This record gives sequence, C-alpha cells and structure tokens, in this order.
Amino acid sequence: MTQEEKITLQTEDGESVDFYVLEETRINGMNYLMVTDSEDEEEDGECYILKDVSKAEDSDAVYEFVENDDELDYLYRIFTELMEDMEVEIRK
Repeated sequence: MTQEEKITLQTEDGESVDFYVLEETRINGMNYLMVTDSEDEEEDGECYILKDVSKAEDSDAVYEFVENDDELDYLYRIFTELMEDMEVEIRK
C-alpha cells in the first residue's frame, strides 16, 4: 500500500490534523475519500470516510466526516470492493 496523497484538515479548535488518502470515488455527483490517520503502512490506523462538500466559490476543498449510518454502510461496501486488490484490511 502506498499512500500518495496527504490532506490536512482543521478542527473546530484550529488544530491541523493530517490524513492519508487510501481511495477516492464519485457517487451520484458527490466525491468521497477513504482516509487513514496512519502514515506508516505497517502500522494499524483508523479509517474514515470524508465527503467533499465544497462549493464552486470555495478556493480550497471542504470535507466533512460521513456520520450517517446508512450512508456509511453503503460507502463501506463500495470502498471495500474498490480496495479488494490492495493489501489493506478494512474492518468496521
């Protein structure tokens, strides 16, 4: 597994948090990213699914964590299929 892209998000407290993109997809006109908080491919990390909620006038991409259980379940299945050839184990 090679993590090629790093994104940095700002918390509500203004703290910067780095995430590493594992996979991305577009469904029904919406972009989604599966990211991890672990830079080291040998180390277990937490995975999150982010939704791009940017508007055309935004100069930077705006992401939010997917929290709806039905949406998460659906996206989990999609990302599991997309990543089945990669050496990544995804657990709920």
